[in-house]
Amino acid sequence: MPAARPIWKGQLRLSLVAIPVELYSATRSSAKVQFRQIHEPSGKPIQYQKAVAGIGPVDTDEIVKGFEYEKGHYVLMEEEELDQVKLETKKTLELTQFVGACDIDPLYFDKPYYLVPQDELAEDAFRVIRDALRETEKVGLGQLALRGKEYLVAVKPCATGLLLETLHYEEEIRKSDPFFAEISAAPADPDLVGVAKELIGRKTAPFDAGAFKNHYTQALRELIERKLKSRRPPTVEEPEPPPARGNVIDLMSALKESLERSEGGAGKGKAAASPKGGKAPARRTSARKPEPKQRKSA
Repeated sequence: MPAARPIWKGQLRLSLVAIPVELYSATRSSAKVQFRQIHEPSGKPIQYQKAVAGIGPVDTDEIVKGFEYEKGHYVLMEEEELDQVKLETKKTLELTQFVGACDIDPLYFDKPYYLVPQDELAEDAFRVIRDALRETEKVGLGQLALRGKEYLVAVKPCATGLLLETLHYEEEIRKSDPFFAEISAAPADPDLVGVAKELIGRKTAPFDAGAFKNHYTQALRELIERKLKSRRPPTVEEPEPPPARGNVIDLMSALKESLERSEGGAGKGKAAASPKGGKAPARRTSARKPEPKQRKSA
């Protein structure tokens, strides 16, 4: 078992089968650079006091949880009362439904956890559920009470274990309509789509998270090292963004240029045909910014 402490222990249940399992966070915050607020004259960290308006700082044993049922009015809850709320999901994660592995919109996924058997006795039944999910290409759904909240969760195979991912409830997701309402539903230019599809095809490869590095975190760590060595960090000027391209002709040129660069310039003669046949229009060199095209209605 890993050296980390489990954040939850309980049972994974499928019908009449109950398996003792442990839950571990699949992510670690230590990989991120974190800052604290510091009082510059003294060099000491800022501390936060719990205070009440008109009263000042208060002791922690005087603090209780409260729910605001009206503006400025609260119903107070004691910890003992909250602990008495009976939830089966506090100790048991029951898989109550199964869906296709690709049926859940990625919008609903929240945070990943590793689910493992508690001991060797639990491993045989654990592997049965893991392999059954993998062979049916299904994801198990259930609910789990964790840290004072009941979560909707999805369980699926991951390597030799199981991956549990907390999901957002439907009421937690904002509707997309207000954000996308002004975007036309009219199809894009077929020639432009064709060039974009070719570019996507050339850049398609198996997913490898290790190929991507957090450049901002790396730059922060380098800056911190320089500060520790009392070196003045060099100033880095932000490159100017490329000029905005104002019409379809410029977009086609940009897509074709991207294709040529993707193959090291070897495919200049294989670029997709320009719209309606004929020669591809030359890129604009005039200093005047072209007038934007009127958006078509849906």
